[in-house]
Amino acid sequence: MRSWEPKQALRHEHRKPRRQQQLQASPPIVLAIGFLFLILLGSAVLSLPQASTAPISYFEALFMATSAVTVTGLTIVDPATGLTHFGQIALAIMVQIGGIGFVTFAVIAAITMRKHISVNQQALALEAFNQTSVARIRDTAKQVFKIAAAIELTAALVLFIRWSGDMPWQTALYRALFHSVSAFNNAGYTLFNDSLSPWASDITVVAVMSSLIILGGIGFGVLGDVWKNKNWRSLLPYTRLIILATLVLNLIGFGAFFIIEYHNPYTIGKLSLYDQLLATWMQTAATRTAGFTTMDLQYMRDGTSLLLIVLMLIGGGSLSTASGIKIGTLMILLAAASSYIRQRQEIVLMQRSVAPETVQKALALFLITGAMYFLGVFSITLFDEDLPLVSILFETASALSTTGMSHGITNELSKPSQSIIIFLMFIGRLGPLTLIYTIANRQRSRIRYPEGQFQVG
Repeated sequence: MRSWEPKQALRHEHRKPRRQQQLQASPPIVLAIGFLFLILLGSAVLSLPQASTAPISYFEALFMATSAVTVTGLTIVDPATGLTHFGQIALAIMVQIGGIGFVTFAVIAAITMRKHISVNQQALALEAFNQTSVARIRDTAKQVFKIAAAIELTAALVLFIRWSGDMPWQTALYRALFHSVSAFNNAGYTLFNDSLSPWASDITVVAVMSSLIILGGIGFGVLGDVWKNKNWRSLLPYTRLIILATLVLNLIGFGAFFIIEYHNPYTIGKLSLYDQLLATWMQTAATRTAGFTTMDLQYMRDGTSLLLIVLMLIGGGSLSTASGIKIGTLMILLAAASSYIRQRQEIVLMQRSVAPETVQKALALFLITGAMYFLGVFSITLFDEDLPLVSILFETASALSTTGMSHGITNELSKPSQSIIIFLMFIGRLGPLTLIYTIANRQRSRIRYPEGQFQVG
């Protein structure tokens, strides 16, 4: 017996580590799996008979769930007429979770239950919150939750007061809450048949909805800094940069849109000057990955469509409900170009130097996003070559940036093209996180190569 016992023990020692092995996954992979689980769960809920007014296929439910969780807003089933109250509420819950982020809710739940956050969970939260300090995870999670709740409830109250005079108070309250969640999370879903066109000349609705879109897209880090340091000079350089860049981009978009569409009778040409200004402002604000419309976008001039495509792909700020390459990425690339033109070795932004690694990340994000956009457009043109190219360019940008605006071709796309749209919405929401994490994991090499001269330009 003793002769084989050491061998048997040795076998157990070899087996033990295998039993104790656990599946290790990087934070972006966990995020991707989490969002995929939410999408599959949401599609199962939307495919229930009580979720829709008429039977819908599982593919339609999957498309709607993906659009909701990624806070895109593209639809092949009209939420106003195709979904029941149960389906609409399920859609709003998916938008809320997808917008604020399931990691936020996970951290809040851990705090509520007073459970310790593991090292892996900390890495996941750091990646989702774009933070470098573990100590700030809990504070950031609480801050995100409080800011979102305060803004959404305040906006819902104002919308309820405005709409209660035009509809029963129960309907007004229901729609106020739904649109507040949809706008702040930059989803673009609406319970009105023509999106926000019926309210394009209502200053209260336009002011509330555009404010929700901008606040949701500017980023929780910026909102938290403004809440803490109400003095402009006390704000972080990044906060000031994002606020200024958001203001400039909105004003440029507003001015260009108004000039191009001023004489277009199919958009704003027949409206009064006051209504033109309100509709233009709302449409420009919604272009920053929100998706609401105040006019029929398929009748816009091609120049306006190209302008909106650029604004959509830029998107909002980091740690926000918006997607796109993000404003910070654009500003860093512009600063790098400016430094090269001025023959300055140091890249300076808001009187702060920018690390070379940050510029590399911004450049990689810009190029990879551009490559995904091109491949998406190219693939859809192969499957739906009869559709106008401008409309395909617009639809693809809307999906990749999770904006949700459309030239009205979403239902006309073939199933393969709609599948590509689903993939782009998913990647558009998770792509920057996954990309930045991949780039951040630098593999140090002991090999150093001699410097070579390569021609550029």
